[in-house]
Amino acid sequence: MTIKELLIEADAIQVGVVESDWQRVIKLAARPLEAKGFISTEYSQAVIDNTLNHGAYYVFDEGIAIPHARPECGVRRNCFSLVVLEKPIPFADSGKADIVIMFGAQDSNAHIEEGIRAIVALLDNDERMTKLRAARSQEEVVALL
Repeated sequence: MTIKELLIEADAIQVGVVESDWQRVIKLAARPLEAKGFISTEYSQAVIDNTLNHGAYYVFDEGIAIPHARPECGVRRNCFSLVVLEKPIPFADSGKADIVIMFGAQDSNAHIEEGIRAIVALLDNDERMTKLRAARSQEEVVALL
């Protein structure tokens, strides 16, 4: 399945989110995935703990954060969640991001190869990024993907 299909299936697109705390954003991104049973409730805490221990290495210069944890931290099936923040916020001691794509992969190979590669391919387009940041509804985001 594509990122678009997984986001729709999980009902995991949130736009116009006003939040200044990165830990709350992680929990917010995880909520629809937990509700559908795609990840355990422990997964978001594993992402937070990983960030506190290793830094927010998943924040990129383009204002994109791709928080994730290892498959054994509670991934039940491959999944994605998208949160578009109104304003960029700092993640731990790292850079700021306003587009947050949480993902869970059931195995380590999919974790790196499929998950991150699919996200990079999706977001490697300046025009799409600008429109994504301006989107005000789930429908607008789906149309962009």
